[in-house]
Amino acid sequence: MSSINRQQIADGVYFSCVRDSRFKTMKLSVNLLVPLSADTASEYALLADVLTRSCKAYPDFTALSRKLCALYGADLSVNVSKMGECQLISLAAAGLDDRYALDDDSIAAELSALLCGVIFEPNIVDGAFVPSEVEQERRQLLDTIDAEYSEKRVYAIGKLVELMCEDERFGIPRYGTVENIKAATPQTLVQAWKNLLKTAVIEIIYIGDTRPDKAVEVFRTTLGAMDRQPAALHTEIIREAGEVKRCTEEADVSQAKLVMGFRAGAALPEETIWAEVLMSAVLGGTATSKLFCNVREKQSLCYYCASRYDKRKGILLVDSGVEPQNIEKLERGIMKEIEDIQNGVISDFEMESAKKALTNVYQSSNDSVSGIEAWVGSQLLTDYLTIEEVVAKTNAVTKEEVVEAAKRLQLDTVYVLKNKGGEQS
Repeated sequence: MSSINRQQIADGVYFSCVRDSRFKTMKLSVNLLVPLSADTASEYALLADVLTRSCKAYPDFTALSRKLCALYGADLSVNVSKMGECQLISLAAAGLDDRYALDDDSIAAELSALLCGVIFEPNIVDGAFVPSEVEQERRQLLDTIDAEYSEKRVYAIGKLVELMCEDERFGIPRYGTVENIKAATPQTLVQAWKNLLKTAVIEIIYIGDTRPDKAVEVFRTTLGAMDRQPAALHTEIIREAGEVKRCTEEADVSQAKLVMGFRAGAALPEETIWAEVLMSAVLGGTATSKLFCNVREKQSLCYYCASRYDKRKGILLVDSGVEPQNIEKLERGIMKEIEDIQNGVISDFEMESAKKALTNVYQSSNDSVSGIEAWVGSQLLTDYLTIEEVVAKTNAVTKEEVVEAAKRLQLDTVYVLKNKGGEQS
């Protein structure tokens, strides 16, 4: 992977570029980061979808679609996520790289102008967004939330995070609440839009082979003229778990869910995170991990069992699908595998397999424009590292460091979702 060239182009605005000649396409994304807040999360999430419907230059979805088609079938997309205790609103345009365009057209400059129009000059009429567009995007956002509830694995993980971090901003869902989404109006979304542009830290990412000078100039001209007060972004790290919180919820499920949340005792920018990442992989991040081989395969205590580590928040989650009668056995089995790692019961095969699996995941990010953009995006607000640098840090982790990482784990919250009455439906 090529190095990342990052420059500040306005107050709280940064432009990152990765030049790569292997692909015929390019991608440009504008990432707006704001502190996660229960008061604004819902409106920002709805606003993000509404912005991609139209703008002043292309005042309806049909006109905007025609413009994208004219740019060799370019694509416009939006995503809302959490990054630590920040809400991340990403608007991206992907299209043909400039060197393949006819008549010396600059697709990068065109898409930059289009993104600027969508974000900074939306279709606001008489102080409000178009009501029909707001209603359509509201219905789709509520459908997305309903779909997450229907996917019980996703729902259970979300509930664990809400419970574990109920007094922290990290516990706020990325889309906010259904009630606040329903309460938003075309008028209130205009105020939300103004607040977002004024307070967001903006990270622009360009992946392509052509020099991004024209794209940089478009954004510098647009953003340099704005009066902005970028917010300070911070994620609170809780290192001590305290008394274990437990919650059991009943629903119509065919398979019970057990999710366990641990305080990991390490988070960015600490170098110890690389030992935590590898420890999570040894525990339950690969097909050769302890949870997969021992708890699932040998003991047959669950349908699946995996661990994931959030290096920005410093928490580790273990989630599993299990028969109701095996919930307690499974919890004990998970804790036993963690204790084994804490006691140094780690084979060379487990260490090497975990390192190879992580290396494969990292290197596969370099196989597409979207993969590279996602890699760069995953490192927003931190010191940028190339794939090669992260692979080197991962491979340098020792068994002793993995043991110490496991010893830092403290069980914080246990969440169980099972069928009503505890019987399988």
